Amino acid sequence: MAASGYLNLAADAAHNFTDGLALGAAFWGGPGRGVLTALTVLLHELPHELGDMALLLRAGCTKAQAMKLQLVTAVAALAGASCSLLAEGSSSSSSGTGISSGISSGILPFTAGGFIYLGTVSVIPEILRNSGPGPALRQLLALLAGLAMMLLIALWE
Repeated sequence: MAASGYLNLAADAAHNFTDGLALGAAFWGGPGRGVLTALTVLLHELPHELGDMALLLRAGCTKAQAMKLQLVTAVAALAGASCSLLAEGSSSSSSGTGISSGISSGILPFTAGGFIYLGTVSVIPEILRNSGPGPALRQLLALLAGLAMMLLIALWE
């Protein structure tokens, strides 16, 4: 496998770990918030994992190898969720001072900020470089619509 395949796997595992952190913190905040976050992560992950699959195939993996490697990186989401839930549980049981809400209120903005950062820093330059003004404007509007949806979800909760 080419070096790009290994780099993609490392990045995907880190990304899945932060997804797991967000899921754990969201479910700790309540079942409604958890289900909404899980649905959002699922909608985000479907095209993301297909793109990762294409990168692994281009890096020299067979379809079976690529699927197995994708499954291995998905375990990082379980590790992230476990870390988040364990941090929430240990802080709420160790003291009644509301530390648990501080952990939740820090994990969710951290992961959301990471997604926004990656979207703006890595995607926007690529959009502007590889498309004309019309497609670039549509893609930028789609990115802004996604940010607006995140804001509406935050206000709705």
